[in-house]
Amino acid sequence: MKKAMPICALSVDAGKMGRMLRFYESAAKPVDNEYVALFATYEGGVVHLYKKNKKGDFKAVFQGVGALDEARIWDPNAVGETHQPTLKRELRPRGGAIRPFNLFPQIGSDEVGTGDVFGPVCVCAAYVAKGDLPRLKELGITDSKRMDDDYILSIGPALVKEFDYSQLSLPNGKYNEIHDELNMNAIKAILHNRCLLNLSKRHPNAHAYQDQFASPKLYYSYLKDEGEILRGITFKTQGETAFPSVALASVLARYSFLRKMAELSEKYGMRLPFGAGEEVDEAIAAFVKENGKEKLREVAKLNWANFKKLK
Repeated sequence: MKKAMPICALSVDAGKMGRMLRFYESAAKPVDNEYVALFATYEGGVVHLYKKNKKGDFKAVFQGVGALDEARIWDPNAVGETHQPTLKRELRPRGGAIRPFNLFPQIGSDEVGTGDVFGPVCVCAAYVAKGDLPRLKELGITDSKRMDDDYILSIGPALVKEFDYSQLSLPNGKYNEIHDELNMNAIKAILHNRCLLNLSKRHPNAHAYQDQFASPKLYYSYLKDEGEILRGITFKTQGETAFPSVALASVLARYSFLRKMAELSEKYGMRLPFGAGEEVDEAIAAFVKENGKEKLREVAKLNWANFKKLK
């Protein structure tokens, strides 16, 4: 007889569902179910994120040995339907505890904007010394995809004053010039390398960490034409949950992205939504009606499938 699979279901609001979609996007798998917005794997199980139902609710269902641990990231009071031993999760933040593989001082890099039709690609590298950990814990710094955007905007001014970082953004106009020659991972690699280099020159004794989006071999192949390359990087998928410097970098990158999106929205007199869903399709049509197709190059990544729907 097969053991029952631990399962935990959560009802979540639109804001939390948006953060969950961003968080699990990199681990998403194909799924043939019109009611599922995203299906992804995590260490110890799988998660289904369901679209809004008739009652207006969103739902997340976690299954697997690590279901309850994973669900409690999003809701500390989550209760599973079965009781099973859970995995020891090396990468889970436990009240700011230092991991054995965390060496200090450290610099870490992460990016945002790659899953959004509108807005630039923003990459950041951040410096963290061991003495910074209490302050990061006080501010609740973790993966930016788990944090509320309004909160990030509220603490952003303090972060840019208190921590050393290097942040680069690729505007949409430039992105649309080069995306035929460079894929998204190549673009990210170049920006990560430059941010890490900038910061490593100010902190030559710091250990380097990165939220992994490509194998090390492939990452360095993207940099073959770069004049300088930072090597000796420790790569880790979901690095924001493993390394404080990567978590801080993700928040600083998100802060920059949110500000730039607000600037674009103000410039063109309309709210530019995040992501790539139906709301984005509607915004594209409204933007073209008001500003013309040519102006899209300044606000959007034109290689996305959303533009195939544009008449």
